Amino acid sequence: MRGQLKAVAGAAFLTAAGLGSGQAMAAETINFVLNWVPGGDHAPIYWAREQGWYADAGIDLVIEDGTGSGASAKKVGVGRNELGIADLPTMLQARGNGADLVAVMNIYANSPYGIYWKKSSGIEDFGDLQGRTIGNPPFDAARQMWPAIASVLQIDPESVNFVNVKPNAKIAAMESGSIDATTNFYNVHYIYQRIFGDDMGFVALRDIGFNPYGNSIIANGDWLEGNPELAQSFVQVTQRAYATCAQDSAPCIETLAKAGSQKVEDVTANWKLVVELMTHETSTENALGYFAPDRMADDYGAVETSFEIEAYDVSTAFTNEFLDMSIKMPTATN
Repeated sequence: MRGQLKAVAGAAFLTAAGLGSGQAMAAETINFVLNWVPGGDHAPIYWAREQGWYADAGIDLVIEDGTGSGASAKKVGVGRNELGIADLPTMLQARGNGADLVAVMNIYANSPYGIYWKKSSGIEDFGDLQGRTIGNPPFDAARQMWPAIASVLQIDPESVNFVNVKPNAKIAAMESGSIDATTNFYNVHYIYQRIFGDDMGFVALRDIGFNPYGNSIIANGDWLEGNPELAQSFVQVTQRAYATCAQDSAPCIETLAKAGSQKVEDVTANWKLVVELMTHETSTENALGYFAPDRMADDYGAVETSFEIEAYDVSTAFTNEFLDMSIKMPTATN
């Protein structure tokens, strides 16, 4: 089936590319839900839409703000949205709970999970987290994955006390000392640096052996089966947009800043961190957005360790067949 999908989709994408320069295609609507409100990691999608790239491929792209990876996985899983973005482990968990989901491209080839603390609290490294409090929401991705993370940190998962903190209150709680540490995605690292300066303690979990794929583009499985041509057109336009923005970021940043009513300097700082998360041997050597089967098996194992899910074959939860393997993450970026 996958081979058939690839052949059909490939032919359709070539047709779309040929028509894009002269003959208009009848646009088909794709309702695309973000994992969160517009941020630097979404800039290429907004920019490519503004440039008409999706329209040239026959796509009327409707972008919807998100409220977290769990929510976007649920919406795509039930077919409310055809495509969306979700943190990959969250998507794998949702699939294990019955959601009809397939990952078709990753944006973060590296895990964005990080742990932050104040050095003045007496925490020197992550080993000192034992007996301390970590503040985050109950649905926080790193909190949900804590059993697998603690195994990599080589600490008892029960040795840490979790405190419920709203997403936008993490920094204030850490500043006040009501929590000892918190977790967050690396693409907001610049905010912690700005606020805590030299007092900021931090560990990127990808640097110590916990590196599941991060934010990824996910598709409703039933929709994907019935629309392989449209799916491949979307994926390849999106690949090209991310590669282009990595080489010349200014226009993409300006587009996102306008769309999200954000400061250019904040989007710029965010985007630079996103580029770090996108850059991995799988994205520079295989293809931008490529899922390595061995890493996916490890990611599935971490999800199985952390959640009660119905077991399934992880190879059915992702595909590289819609990717243009010639589009790679550039090693020199702007």
